[in-house]
Amino acid sequence: MTSDPRKAQLLEVNNIEVVYNDIIQVLRGVSLSVTQGDVVALLGTNGAGKTTTLRAISGLLKPENGFIRDGYVRFDSHDITNQLGTQVVHLGAVMVPEGRRVFKHLTVDENIRVGSVTRKDGSAGIRRDQERMYAHFPRLSKITNRMAGYCSGGEQQMIAIARALMAAPKMLMLDEPSLGLAPLLVKEIFDNVARINKETGTTILVVEQNAKTALSIANYAYIMESGKIVLEGPADKLKDNPDVKEFYMGVTQGGGRKSFKEVKSYKRRKRWM
Repeated sequence: MTSDPRKAQLLEVNNIEVVYNDIIQVLRGVSLSVTQGDVVALLGTNGAGKTTTLRAISGLLKPENGFIRDGYVRFDSHDITNQLGTQVVHLGAVMVPEGRRVFKHLTVDENIRVGSVTRKDGSAGIRRDQERMYAHFPRLSKITNRMAGYCSGGEQQMIAIARALMAAPKMLMLDEPSLGLAPLLVKEIFDNVARINKETGTTILVVEQNAKTALSIANYAYIMESGKIVLEGPADKLKDNPDVKEFYMGVTQGGGRKSFKEVKSYKRRKRWM
């Protein structure tokens, strides 16, 4: 998938530095942009700074005593640097956090409806979009009255995405949607995400460790290491990058897979660092 140069830039993250407790620097000069209507992947290993980047965009740093010390974040022409999460949601940027976090004592249907609490377009539009969520995620249409806490991990991830989409976001942010799920469920969820992007035009920023799956649906991608962006480019080109294949997909030039012991030494040999 390639990005359309005629589309407008929806999100701009410019050279931000994020610190926690006034002293712990987590992000170091991170810059990225998301074009309207695109799917953009933010990739990297655990601890690279991907989730912190999403929190900086989403306005969720303050509850954890973090803040953007330098640089700025703009969304849909609004400066949202260090804004509260509620204000960011009202502007149309909605995040699905890592770990799904459904309301376990509410039904599937009630969980989905909760996502519409910020909308002001009337009940008819909300009901229409609620039916649309079941079309996007047919698996959920069979368990509408089940308590969300009794749903499988994959079903809970679908609930969380559907709930976020009920806010009618301009941009949906997904934090590790594949975490803890079986490969078949991961494929189903990412296929659904790609279809939602195509059918509704919703812009999507997805944070993932599963590089192969994320790159398969993305237009553009960034790779993070140690709190900074180290590589970026169109997703189809990054999929063919030998370093990305080796260090994030475990595929060697000979076509085999590297052992964990061999991959551990990648930092000493990265050509992009």
